[in-house]
Amino acid sequence: MKKGYKALLAEANAVVEAIDAAEGRTLHGRRDVVFVDLRDPREREREGTIEGAFSCPRGMLEFWIDPESPYHKPVFAGNSRFVFFCASGWRSALAAKTAGEMGLESVCHLEGGFTAWRAAGHPVEAVAAKPRT
Repeated sequence: MKKGYKALLAEANAVVEAIDAAEGRTLHGRRDVVFVDLRDPREREREGTIEGAFSCPRGMLEFWIDPESPYHKPVFAGNSRFVFFCASGWRSALAAKTAGEMGLESVCHLEGGFTAWRAAGHPVEAVAAKPRT
């Protein structure tokens, strides 16, 4: 293997701002801040999410950010600060690095992820399960 996940994470963490749950809480609810939940829908349904977070499964991130993509989401076209999070902070570090490389100017990730957020007692909301066919 030329480059493993540890090297990828080290590269991401060297360039991406990481905020802890306490700092995240000070940003939560601001109109100019978007919390982006990168977790799989099943994780969100099982654990809940940060109140008001935008759900963007990690596998769709690049397609939803790029305005030329047929899957582009307008939430990524604004001048917001983006706080990416996953369960523990690994996927979000990689995602924040990618988002920055794609041109989002104000990105960071939640160190310790949703696990740290919930452990700190910060606002969590339930996510309803979608019918599966």
